Amino acid sequence: MPTETDVVDSLIHKYGAKKEALIPILQDIQTDLNWLPEEVLKAVAEKLQVPLIDVYGAATFYRTFSLKPRGKHIVTVCVGTACHVRGGQRIVDEIGRRLEIAPGETTQDKNFTLETVNCLGCCAIGPIVVIDGEYYGEMITRKVGSILEKYQVTPGE
Repeated sequence: MPTETDVVDSLIHKYGAKKEALIPILQDIQTDLNWLPEEVLKAVAEKLQVPLIDVYGAATFYRTFSLKPRGKHIVTVCVGTACHVRGGQRIVDEIGRRLEIAPGETTQDKNFTLETVNCLGCCAIGPIVVIDGEYYGEMITRKVGSILEKYQVTPGE
């Protein structure tokens, strides 16, 4: 299994050791690890010869990056105005109840992370839930269980 340093080295080789490569490198790490560990951020800063504060600045500025381990499946619920008035918060509450987590948290088994966003641009079919890029429109609380079941980890997986 490659070490974190090996991962960073391969990305430096891919993109070059230049400051302009910071965002693509962080994107690849986020995709591979599903989060940005502190040790990896330090290695990126060292290899690119940029201050660690600049790396942290980029990692915390963009919502797509996470400094905490995230679940295998990212559950995003829109709570923008249109989705909110159609029950978006009830959907968040139901998902949170079923997964036993609050928005911004990850289940203990690291299978799910629950997030909220202010708008997904699909107001006509809200409330919207997105799981791993798959959109579920016109969501109601009684649909939540069957949708989450599709993503449950079974023993041995």
